[in-house]
Amino acid sequence: MGDAACGWAADDWVAHRQAVVASSAWPVIVSLCRARGDCGRVDNESATAGSLGVDKVGRKLVIGLAGGIGAGKSTVARFLADNGVGVVDSDRLNGEQLEEPEVVAELARWYGPDIRKPGGGVCREVLARIVFDDPAQRRRVEGLLHPRIARRRQELIENFQADPRIRAVALDSPLLFETGLDRGCDLVIFVDAPAAQRARRLAATRGWSAEEVCRREKSQEPLDNKGARADYIVENKSGLDDLRSKVEKLLSELLALESRG
Repeated sequence: MGDAACGWAADDWVAHRQAVVASSAWPVIVSLCRARGDCGRVDNESATAGSLGVDKVGRKLVIGLAGGIGAGKSTVARFLADNGVGVVDSDRLNGEQLEEPEVVAELARWYGPDIRKPGGGVCREVLARIVFDDPAQRRRVEGLLHPRIARRRQELIENFQADPRIRAVALDSPLLFETGLDRGCDLVIFVDAPAAQRARRLAATRGWSAEEVCRREKSQEPLDNKGARADYIVENKSGLDDLRSKVEKLLSELLALESRG
């Protein structure tokens, strides 16, 4: 899962490790036994993670989605949505906030007019250059955006929980573990894909170099740690039909287990 070339200092990130248990039901879906606990990494985005309500009787299953950049996490989220799961997409919520006039005005006050896109909104490329190379500025921007995203996320979760057409809820967040959102989930699925495959996909879809992918992933928890902390791993290396089959099979089993209590 991890890419040693990115130079991650894994030991700096590990809060707790879980035992890996091979699943006989799905050869390429690995079940992980995870002991829940406080991983000690909480910031403003996770302010409502403990109030998601997943421990209440009658609440629907809440699934967390994690994975490396370009691994296919959004595709898994789309397949879940196709099967009646309400998906809360943190990237989309972040993008919505970067169009809000008050957010644009505050970021322009901090970083100057170049942060604005022609026609309105924040230029995400300019903002990325600022925050990915400066942890202090990243925390500053997160302090502005994350509480706003958290409020909207909570609203969507409650709507999905109340909607009888929705079978479960999924949180699709690139920083699921880093912000503590995993603690508000009943389980976490980690989407895994080979580093070379992810690099090719990102070069084709976003124009990113391997160095750019590495730079962005170094600002996140190492992939090996994320995989070890997840409850299930879905391998994405054999095409969309194969991935859809795995996701649908896993979701069916999870909902069956949930219905049995």
